[in-house]
Amino acid sequence: MLFGTVLLWALNITVTKYMFEHGWKPLAYGTIRYFVAISLFWAFTYYRERSFRIARSDVWLVLLAALMIFLNQLCFVYGVKLAHASTVALLLGTTPIFIGLISLALGLEQLPRAFWIGAAITFGGVALIAVANGSVGSSLKGTLISIATAGTWACYSVTIAPLMRRYSPFRISALVLAIGWVPLALVSIPQVSAQQFSFGWKVWLGLGYAVVGPLFLTNILWFTAILRVGASRASLFANMQPFFAVFFALILLSESLHTLEIAGGVLIFAGIAFERITRRPLAADAVAAGGDATEADIREAVGRE
Repeated sequence: MLFGTVLLWALNITVTKYMFEHGWKPLAYGTIRYFVAISLFWAFTYYRERSFRIARSDVWLVLLAALMIFLNQLCFVYGVKLAHASTVALLLGTTPIFIGLISLALGLEQLPRAFWIGAAITFGGVALIAVANGSVGSSLKGTLISIATAGTWACYSVTIAPLMRRYSPFRISALVLAIGWVPLALVSIPQVSAQQFSFGWKVWLGLGYAVVGPLFLTNILWFTAILRVGASRASLFANMQPFFAVFFALILLSESLHTLEIAGGVLIFAGIAFERITRRPLAADAVAAGGDATEADIREAVGRE
């Protein structure tokens, strides 16, 4: 389930780029896709939970998480629109570093020296990708927006973590996605009104995949897998997503990577790998000492849309 989920997420970036290249407007695509997927997920969640109730004291966290989802989707569609799918995939690999920095800023974690070394390596990779795309205005904008996509997803992951400990992930995801869709729909009205729907069957097939695969099915598979194998193992699988996303973009869209982008991607993955490898022994020591070593992993294991 974990591996299948990662593949579905990875392919989503390539499919989204294909949609934009064949007539979909970014906000129209995002709004319509989310509406259909949320309808399916709400029906599934109600069948499973029979309630969407949460405590009044948690409403502000749900609203904040919904705001992050809204901003994340704005960044995602325009990042993919303006940059290569492979570039977006590489930059999304920085999400764990952003999660660590946000957790530090909020006083949720004390980060060891290994994290800062990994972060420096990772952001060195980001800088190389930015330099590689700096000569083309739209590509540079897409690069910056893609970095913001990773940052907003990190904010969402940190915000939703305490809710995941009090409610089922299905109930929280259904609520957050639905509330986050409302402002997305409002800002999308001009594009939805102007959108033409005379697409070929491949585009409609791609839309069907984008609704059922990375939004509806992956939420079920991902959270079910986390309950069975734990958040730590799930987060390790999530780290493979950028690699497969780059592979799909290069093969299916015939994209090519600049030498600096390749070097930047290697640094991003090297930084994440360094931080993860050094963290695991620390986590094991914390468990042996009776501490809570999985809180950060829970935040990083939150599913992607």
